[in-house]
Amino acid sequence: MHRFSNSYIVVIFLFIVFIACNPAAGPVTAKTAKTNEPGFHESPIMSTVAPLVYDTTNPQVRTIIEQLDKFYGAQVRAGFNGSVLLGYKGHVIYERYFGYANKEQKVPLSPENGVQLASISKTFTGAAILYLYQHKYLDIDKPVTDYIKEFPYPGVTVKMCLCHRSGLPDYTKWVPDHHNESTPISNEEMLAMMIKYHPGLAFRPNSRFTYCNTNFAVLAMIVERVTEMKFPDFMQKYIFKPLGMTHTFIYSPWAGLPANATISYKYNWRREPDMFADGVYGDKGVYSTVEDMYRWDQSFYENKLLSNETIELAYGPCSFEKKGIKNYGLGWRMLCFPDGNKIIYHNGWWHGNNTSFYRFIKDNFTIVVLGNKYTTNIYRQAPSIVNIVKGTNNSQELDSDD
Repeated sequence: MHRFSNSYIVVIFLFIVFIACNPAAGPVTAKTAKTNEPGFHESPIMSTVAPLVYDTTNPQVRTIIEQLDKFYGAQVRAGFNGSVLLGYKGHVIYERYFGYANKEQKVPLSPENGVQLASISKTFTGAAILYLYQHKYLDIDKPVTDYIKEFPYPGVTVKMCLCHRSGLPDYTKWVPDHHNESTPISNEEMLAMMIKYHPGLAFRPNSRFTYCNTNFAVLAMIVERVTEMKFPDFMQKYIFKPLGMTHTFIYSPWAGLPANATISYKYNWRREPDMFADGVYGDKGVYSTVEDMYRWDQSFYENKLLSNETIELAYGPCSFEKKGIKNYGLGWRMLCFPDGNKIIYHNGWWHGNNTSFYRFIKDNFTIVVLGNKYTTNIYRQAPSIVNIVKGTNNSQELDSDD
């Protein structure tokens, strides 16, 4: 009896080991947090990239197109040089290219010409952080110092950077006190100067909202530290390429612009030169096209990169100190209306590039306007576009903040 009991125990033990080690035993229901494991271990998402679908032939859309062509004729006469795409329910209903990608060489704008997105780049940086959060490589509620050990502001969390509540001083304002304004710096050089000069916080962390480019430059460095990849390489491998964004890249002043990228112009067609901030990415620096931006927009409806739960986290307003409909989520501006309707958007302005990206998520209605010759009229186009497409005379309040 004693020998039988020992044998029985051995059999049970071996059975348990077999079940635990056999992948066919059943699906893993919870993923172990990876915040303490070095390196990045995920494979890029496998996504079928289909051609964009157009709906430009039915009579109602044709009427809209005619009205939009008249509207943009006036915009061009007022100085607009750029590309436009409108999407509705997953279909492109309007796409136009006005003016030049390169004025000196008379190269017209086309679907292949990437434009500097300026602050719309923040939507990509925020999504990269949330992608790592979703896959348990980082915790947005942890301090930045958990990921950048030498970061000199211990009270600032990742989430505070995502929603502009960190209080960090804006590097675009204090770096010129310590560096030649015409010489580009990198993110790591910006960090070294933060450590060396330690400019004071603008306010106590998480006490209020203030839009600040430093936040997203720091977030790009967090992506680099966590993944052990350069930020542009990570974005290309895990976001741009899997989503079919073949004309999207992150600019490097040391490598220069590729041949098909647009030139940035001042209002009078003078070229905008690089300066110290052009080497810093995360807050800006992404070049893209209207077609690629529509792929980016639609990826959220299809959950190609982020889950519904993560997207809802990104769309959650984070600041309530001021009354009104304007707010900021995690990498997105938003307009939150009393009836529960929400418009997700981001504008951008860097050098001669003015950009506008509106996502009316309730209707799957998208406006993308990318300009490479300075004109702030771009920020006032969206209300008129909404009126034309919706057939109304007064659209909901929109916003011109970059």
